Amino acid sequence: MVTRREALVNDVLIPVVLGFTAAFLFAASAALQRRAVLRAADTDARHRAATHRLPVLWLIRRMLRQRLWLLGWGTNLTGFASQATALHFGSVALVQPLLVTQLLFALPMASAAVRRWPPLRDWLSALAITGGVALFLAVEGAAPLGGEPDRGRLILALFIAVVTVAVLVQTAQLAGPLLFSALIAASAGICYAMSAAMMKLTADSLAQRGVLATAMDWPGYTLAVTTTCGLLLGQQAFASGSLSAAIAVMSIVNPGASFAVGVLAFDAHLSTDAGPLAAVAAAGALLVLGAFGLAHSPAVRLESRSTATHGVYPVRAKVSDSVDPQAHAVDKFHGIQSRNGARTRPRTRPGG
Repeated sequence: MVTRREALVNDVLIPVVLGFTAAFLFAASAALQRRAVLRAADTDARHRAATHRLPVLWLIRRMLRQRLWLLGWGTNLTGFASQATALHFGSVALVQPLLVTQLLFALPMASAAVRRWPPLRDWLSALAITGGVALFLAVEGAAPLGGEPDRGRLILALFIAVVTVAVLVQTAQLAGPLLFSALIAASAGICYAMSAAMMKLTADSLAQRGVLATAMDWPGYTLAVTTTCGLLLGQQAFASGSLSAAIAVMSIVNPGASFAVGVLAFDAHLSTDAGPLAAVAAAGALLVLGAFGLAHSPAVRLESRSTATHGVYPVRAKVSDSVDPQAHAVDKFHGIQSRNGARTRPRTRPGG
């Protein structure tokens, strides 16, 4: 007979510890992979990657040779294992909100890149975003991917997602480093939301119809494509701007897009009772406050401009220098690039 104490440990304590562990590992993985991408960009002496819309695509082969990048992947897989174990012991409603705390772990990791401890303002903004997403996920029906979906509507949702991602990526080309990273992160969040829907279909098909029938169906292949796109876009977002801001955007967009897919394809309905509606309104207010705080954070902007100089940011985009004087350093970086992305060497004085 299971005692009350044992039930509390199995149902609450273990999944909570594992959930926080997974959040930390996901944040550490993003920080490691971001550092590896920046190192790969530094080996691109002619900055050819910066001439592409998504420079990270040009750097894939260099990234695969980075042990740090592979270590980041190992950390990410360990995080998934920790998340899966937490879900085995606890409920989705308990575990999923805990994963949002990766933003709190990522904040000091991101600040290490510019050797500045996050100010109180950034911590409060991150707490607001974390609390807003956790509150939204705690509302009944907020993450609805249960039941059998309407496949016709799911294809429509997939088409809308593809168009939205294409528009966001194209719009990002005209933005500065911070906004560029945020728009790419939003695209990654949409891809991950579609991956969750495809994962649901694929898992159900494997359980009910078997491997052969699943292999003959399209959701499994769509899962591979959406997951790959999400991973690549996530790498680009982490390495082209602020790590904490990118994770914040993905943490907001992913559940929001998942809810939209649930309403469109899974026939989900959010409760119209006063309690859930008030919780959603409070979550929205927290998200707006947190996003505003991070968007106007000098530390976040400095981090974005610092990473932009590594060539993981398209040279076609423009860097605004209206907020921080250090933007002039980035403008100078762009100024010494030729039109084909090659960097010209500054002249040296004789004997210098």
